Amino acid sequence: MGIEFTALHWIYVVFIVLIIGFMVKRRDTTLICIVGIFMLAIGATGDFTSSISGVFNSFIYAITELLSTILIISIIVAMSRVMMTSGINEVMVAPFTKIIKTPALAYWTIGLLMMLISWFFWPSPAVALLGAVLLPVAIRAGLPALGVAMAMNLFGHGIALSSDFVIQGAPKLTADAAGIPVGDVVSASIPLVITMGVVTTIVAYIFLRRDMKRGTFLLNTVSEENEDSTQAMEENLLSIGQKRFFAVLIPIAFILDVMAMAVFKLQGGDATALIGGTSVFILLLLSIVAHKSEGLEKTTSYLIQGFQFGFKVFGPVIPIAAFFYLGDVGFIQIIGDHLPATSHGIVNDLGVGLAAVVPLTKEIAVVTLTVVGAITGLDGSGFSGISLAGSVGSLFGNAIGGGTATLTALGQITAIWIGGGTLIPWALIPAAAICNVSPFELARRNLIPVVIGLVVTTIVAMFLI
Repeated sequence: MGIEFTALHWIYVVFIVLIIGFMVKRRDTTLICIVGIFMLAIGATGDFTSSISGVFNSFIYAITELLSTILIISIIVAMSRVMMTSGINEVMVAPFTKIIKTPALAYWTIGLLMMLISWFFWPSPAVALLGAVLLPVAIRAGLPALGVAMAMNLFGHGIALSSDFVIQGAPKLTADAAGIPVGDVVSASIPLVITMGVVTTIVAYIFLRRDMKRGTFLLNTVSEENEDSTQAMEENLLSIGQKRFFAVLIPIAFILDVMAMAVFKLQGGDATALIGGTSVFILLLLSIVAHKSEGLEKTTSYLIQGFQFGFKVFGPVIPIAAFFYLGDVGFIQIIGDHLPATSHGIVNDLGVGLAAVVPLTKEIAVVTLTVVGAITGLDGSGFSGISLAGSVGSLFGNAIGGGTATLTALGQITAIWIGGGTLIPWALIPAAAICNVSPFELARRNLIPVVIGLVVTTIVAMFLI
């Protein structure tokens, strides 16, 4: 095939296997990734000092690549904090409380709202924005607290986070690892996201209704603590008229952003920048109007809270992303041009070699990506392993001669549905806490619907390649 395999290729394979193994054992992979970067660097250069520097440089490269994503999430979280403090979030969702009259309306209204808000605000802030306000309303309508948690979880941390159409943090991670444009991953993910979302949420609702008819749930599961938490805001910061004004202005601003993306064909970094810039101005405006003379200091305080959240989420991701960037163009930029002249990047070389040795079919590739995505989600982050999904998607795409974007999108969706907050108990805590239910019980309720959804989505992916 004209591909020259070197020790670097085998080092990369060994550490991918080790990373998957540690994820299966639910152990942290940061140490393995750092050692892997060092071994690749010393294998390429033979220089101990420059290899140590290579570890640091790989972190710089990863942070540089991920910075726009970290920034947008941090800014949006900062904006959501001032919205909660000033009570704008309550006014924003108040019209929907009039709609929620039955358990079915509660489940689907809360779920669809959660999905919509999560696309723009990220799921964790969206849980806080919606949960405290709509939980008592849903329970009065007859939907158990566990049902509310399931709706927020499946639509927010499932559909919205795995697709990430607006902020595009997840597609950027997987696209970079696969060496393809972000737009390709987003486009390829649309039919898979729809399949996964529709199947999982409908199956979950059917099981929920069945158990409600059996009398399995108690409705009075909202605690006094939770009701008190809705009063945690500073109620005198804004007048009712001001809250209503901003509750209308903020959605309009983001709708205009989406329209601008469509008209001017903004994608990836350009789309992220537009959302981010809009969020900054909303944050500034709300801080100044709500806190008046203290507005300048409060703006900084909200930004600090946002950045703390952003780097807390991406802290575990950076070493892993740094390792997987070495599988593609990042190798030359971080370590230097030490690959064979015939090489097209370590991952591409491995894909070509795999095709020559293994009778790889699209069915095997699709099932493998689902398994890899599932394994990478076991750490409970969802994000920390999707670089691996992108890398393996590129490897298999090259091996079967196409379908890289679909394979990458499938790995991304699987990893985030499992690890981003629908199955791993320690990733379910935000939704479980706001609804005062056990995260383990929530994970148990989600398990069968999510597994059914993944099986159907995997089958659909086979026909899309």
